[in-house]
Amino acid sequence: MRLLHTADWQLGMTRHFLDADAQPRYTDARIQVVRRVGELAVAERCDAVLVCGDVFESNLVSPRVVSRSLEALRAVPVPVYLLPGNHDPIDAASIYRSRAFVSAKPDHVHVLDQPGPYPIGDGFELVAAPWTSKHPLCDLVADAVAGLPADGTVRVVAGHGCVDALGPDAGDPALIRLGEVEAALARGAVHYVALGDRHSRTSVGSSGAVWYSGTPEVTDYDEVDPGQVLVVDLAAGRRPEVSTHRVGTWAFLDLDHRLDRPDNLPELDERLGLVPDKDRTVARLALTGTLSLADRARLDDLLERQGELFASLRLWERRTELSVYVSGDELTDLGVGGFADGAVDELAALAKGGGEEAVVAQDALALLYRLAGGRA
Repeated sequence: MRLLHTADWQLGMTRHFLDADAQPRYTDARIQVVRRVGELAVAERCDAVLVCGDVFESNLVSPRVVSRSLEALRAVPVPVYLLPGNHDPIDAASIYRSRAFVSAKPDHVHVLDQPGPYPIGDGFELVAAPWTSKHPLCDLVADAVAGLPADGTVRVVAGHGCVDALGPDAGDPALIRLGEVEAALARGAVHYVALGDRHSRTSVGSSGAVWYSGTPEVTDYDEVDPGQVLVVDLAAGRRPEVSTHRVGTWAFLDLDHRLDRPDNLPELDERLGLVPDKDRTVARLALTGTLSLADRARLDDLLERQGELFASLRLWERRTELSVYVSGDELTDLGVGGFADGAVDELAALAKGGGEEAVVAQDALALLYRLAGGRA
């Protein structure tokens, strides 16, 4: 048996930093990755696709997202098994019981909505641990594997949630207890544990048989090696063989850059220019240093110009520390005249102070410098 293990599709996800142009492309990318999963399943001769939780961003996604997702699943030519997770649990409002889902679900798509074993072939079973609420009061995986016999059946556990070895909250009753999982592996009752919830591809423990596949399309900056799925070879009497395959097309990027010298701005421009696939890249800049008023205006020009190319390009405010010094010559260059001169003098005085007022004044002067044509 060869399975394609994936998880955390979160179809219908929105990101607050994506504008009205980028968000639809990101939404579409999360649905198109389903088609690439199907293509990979064919290329790798997989017998089935297993999605370990959070297929949808929530139980409240629009019928349009459901319809487009099911249309993408219809193109996957092997059986697909969907496990409800914490984002889309089997509760009273479950997306899997909605008219939009039930009426359009392809026959080869199966929802693992009940805990326990599901036969998927001669001598092979999936053991499902679906979420029935957003806040389980027990280890769903441990309950699913308890009492399973070592009878020669090759079993894959489909689970979702945080393993206790990785979780920061030791008191969370829903943590997956790694010891229970490894005991079931050791006695031969289960042979592979497919997990979702962690968006970074991760092997857990020392058995080599407990894996998070990670999300197939990146969702945040702190994910390690996202955009992957796992192909798992299973056979009685031997350890599973796991291989990694990239299917994602988007990237989230952090860039640190120091701005102290005149050539630092062209260097930043060059770094951004070298980023591939900008229309599918979300970039966060941590900028530090001291700039003249003219250079701050040039920086704003640079970010505006490059920002038109990226899916999102923004300053990482928590890690950005830029100071602007204002010289008399630069203020003279503004040449706004009249009553505006008084406003410029007031802003210049505030800009030399400290705190949030100074930052606002510096930003205002930089904007005025650009509007007045001082950037030349």
